[in-house]
Amino acid sequence: MIDQIQKTMLEQVADLHAVPAGAYNIRANGQMAARSTTANIDIISKEDGSGIDIKIRPGTRHESVHIPVVLSQSGLEEQVYNDFYIGEGSDVVIVAGCGIHNSGDKDSRHDGVHRFFVGKNAKVRYVEKHYGSGDGKGGRIMNPGTQITMEEGSYMEMEMTQIKGVDSTERDTTADLAAGARLIIRERLLTHGQQTAVSRFDVSLNGEDSSANVISRSVAKDDSCQTFISRINGNARCAGHTECDAIIMDHAKISAVPELTANDPDAALIHEAAIGKIAGEQIVKLMTLGLTEEEAEAQIVDGFLK
Repeated sequence: MIDQIQKTMLEQVADLHAVPAGAYNIRANGQMAARSTTANIDIISKEDGSGIDIKIRPGTRHESVHIPVVLSQSGLEEQVYNDFYIGEGSDVVIVAGCGIHNSGDKDSRHDGVHRFFVGKNAKVRYVEKHYGSGDGKGGRIMNPGTQITMEEGSYMEMEMTQIKGVDSTERDTTADLAAGARLIIRERLLTHGQQTAVSRFDVSLNGEDSSANVISRSVAKDDSCQTFISRINGNARCAGHTECDAIIMDHAKISAVPELTANDPDAALIHEAAIGKIAGEQIVKLMTLGLTEEEAEAQIVDGFLK
């Protein structure tokens, strides 16, 4: 059964206010809490109990899969492996996410590895949100790993968001793209207090006319620390772009490390990185409209991360 704390976290990480339509697998405190499949989408537990396989039939269109994870037991640590097989010509939405509520003194930790095998000419929109809550001294730790293999002509759009309550995270994302494949990654990240966050992206454009766009927007407050590392490898005629745009506040630290490698003369690769504080005139302008300095600052940050 899902308790009220877990229901609140499901709303935060997967926008679930009721049982979702389509296929879903809800994991709570290390156990399957609910599951549903459809004629075109099957969810199968791995034999060793370490995760699930999600199999989407070729040609499946306008269907969704929800696979959120919630932890509300202090001291619980788990590692889960989920594999997604997206059939040729499919067009689907996958909603993941992890919420940890920790009111105890022991660390709670979820390490999730997602592997995507995107079939020829398939289209995927993937949404992943991370959220932490609870007033305990124990840490809320999440380390997601994402491995993507894209076949010819496929398309994948990823939205990866972490806005509140996660004390420590290391995100590792790798992708290999065949000819004509296109990958778009949008990361949004907010850290505060003593939180730390590391994001690593490693994208290999292996096929002709493949392309990737990796964009990160982040805000670091208080004494938090962020590291953004983005590598794009152009191994054929291709187009790659990586961008990090960050706001730094208080005593925070941010490091942005974009890296491009062209192994083909027709590889067109671009990187951009900008780190800076909120401009004083922005604060003043909003204060003339009746906002306090704190309210003005909060509105600027919210707008930046949208």
